Amino acid sequence: MINDKNKIAKPFVKWVGGKGRLVPDLSKHFPDQYGDYYEPFVGGGAVLFALNHKKAHINDLNSVLISLYLFIKNDAHKIINALKKIESEYHSLKTIEEKKELFLKKRSEFNNLQNDSFEKAVLFIFLNKTCFNGMYRENSKGEFNVPFGKHEKPTICDEQNLLAVQDYLKNVTITNSSYEIQTSKAKAGDFIYFDPPYHPLNPTSSFTSYQAGGFTEKDQEKLRDEFKRLADIGCKVALSNSNAELINELYKDFHIHKVYAARAINSKADGRGKILEVLVTNY
Repeated sequence: MINDKNKIAKPFVKWVGGKGRLVPDLSKHFPDQYGDYYEPFVGGGAVLFALNHKKAHINDLNSVLISLYLFIKNDAHKIINALKKIESEYHSLKTIEEKKELFLKKRSEFNNLQNDSFEKAVLFIFLNKTCFNGMYRENSKGEFNVPFGKHEKPTICDEQNLLAVQDYLKNVTITNSSYEIQTSKAKAGDFIYFDPPYHPLNPTSSFTSYQAGGFTEKDQEKLRDEFKRLADIGCKVALSNSNAELINELYKDFHIHKVYAARAINSKADGRGKILEVLVTNY
């Protein structure tokens, strides 16, 4: 159940497959009572912030994203000050060509920085707010390669939200590991929500890879095994994925709910709109 209560904190980056618009529909199938909350593929954190659970554990394999969560948790004011400077620089540029030049310069800097550096965390937000459709995508070399988004005057530094996020994250455990390592700590009564990279609906469709390496059919099977293990020990488990034949077959022994998701992040206009997804639960 969502604990909104006029909660201010919301996702601070846009994320491929983000659940912001889908949270109301998903929450209808979430448990009302549970122990700790685990989200092994946290991404932008739309479900995390909507649930606002007091004892949460989040994880993601993307080390740059997790470093950003940690920097905000530990010193949001430092992030805010750095963002204000780059926002001022961007907004002072008079033409789109100048803005694009700055974007490409910062994207190059981003790709040459250490993943756990403060500067890279700041540029993560800047690039997310100024790139095409707010996407995060890496090429085979692990480099961020999303093009410029032609935004005239985007809000790069949302100070109020970053402070609200910091306040909420104070009691949240944040890790950068495989989902199995995180979920190995879950116990009976805990709630685990999986939101992995989706399986393609057909062989020719390519769901944008969040990072180099992707998520294969074998990875989907392995995740199903972990879903079952957690269910067997008494956890409450939910998982979002595409309505692909493979996913329906893998989870045929569980409850499969069909939900419609609005997909706004797609390089092709005909790839946007309402798309049928599944939410699998064991309860």
